[in-house]
Amino acid sequence: MKITTIGIDLAKDAFQVHGIDEHGKICVKRSLKRKEMMEFFTRTEPCLIGMESCSGAHYWARRLRDVGHTVKLMAPQFVKPYVKGNKHDAADAEAICEAVRRPTMRFVPIKTVDQQSILAVHRVRQGMIKARTAQANQIRGLLAEFGLIVPVGISHLFLKVPTMLDEAKDTIPGVFRELIHRLLEHMKELTRQVDQLEIQIHQWHRASEVSRNLEQIPGVGPITASALVASIGDARNFKNGRQLAAWLGLVPKQHSSGGKTRLQGISKRGDSYLRTLLVHGARAVVKSAERKPEQHVWLSKLMDRSHNNIATVAQANKNARVIWALMAHEQKFRSDYVRT
Repeated sequence: MKITTIGIDLAKDAFQVHGIDEHGKICVKRSLKRKEMMEFFTRTEPCLIGMESCSGAHYWARRLRDVGHTVKLMAPQFVKPYVKGNKHDAADAEAICEAVRRPTMRFVPIKTVDQQSILAVHRVRQGMIKARTAQANQIRGLLAEFGLIVPVGISHLFLKVPTMLDEAKDTIPGVFRELIHRLLEHMKELTRQVDQLEIQIHQWHRASEVSRNLEQIPGVGPITASALVASIGDARNFKNGRQLAAWLGLVPKQHSSGGKTRLQGISKRGDSYLRTLLVHGARAVVKSAERKPEQHVWLSKLMDRSHNNIATVAQANKNARVIWALMAHEQKFRSDYVRT
């Protein structure tokens, strides 16, 4: 029996494999250790392999593709409906094997090593920014216990807290002042690390022609452009710009029935980091439209009849569609472009 389709349930060390032939008959159903994976699939004739897009999936997809297999990744939420009975590794592998054969299944593009590397820099930078914000809030809370209130803004912590502690040295114990200085040093170190990571992102951005092209779009900077290029990869995997906007969670949710269309707020599906970058960039464009409405005619008209938050998401949605058009058709951004 020739194996035509294999579903793999990935894990750290034990990988469950479920393979079937062209008639759907089970050919292989076993567990493999990590060290056995490549030996097994090198001996297996090239076939279709399905995996959930999870930790390690892109690595294994590249390895298996190199030995001749066709590998497709799927979002776990799309595989879940195919799980029969209770959840366990064998049932998950069988569900993956079934899901990857569906003609309407949506697949996740396999990322290159370069894409994964720059996205790792983005994720670490994002985590350090969250840690710095948490540290700043902790310092503010501790100072408030002693009646010292710091103005809004991280820069005020570095500029005003040392002076405030010095002025209150007669009423605040030295052990507490030493603690706050230690926390401030930790914040400075986090800021230094964030700045260094941003330098790496900017270097990658300058080396990528596609990323530099996306930077020309109003509301898209080097951080946003590099993250989008690394995450999207080949934009032609999406049928049109709306599919990309939906993938980013920037389109309305639907709750339609009986022929009646009901639209709700944006779906917020997909990558929250990319969506956040696009929305923050769009918010900057909205601010610019308030000052110079003649330069943003479409957005200004929308702001006149809608709340600014709605206009912000609409601008982010528009930017996502423009990004798809530029990447899919390999075009340069033109601010004077008019659709004919």
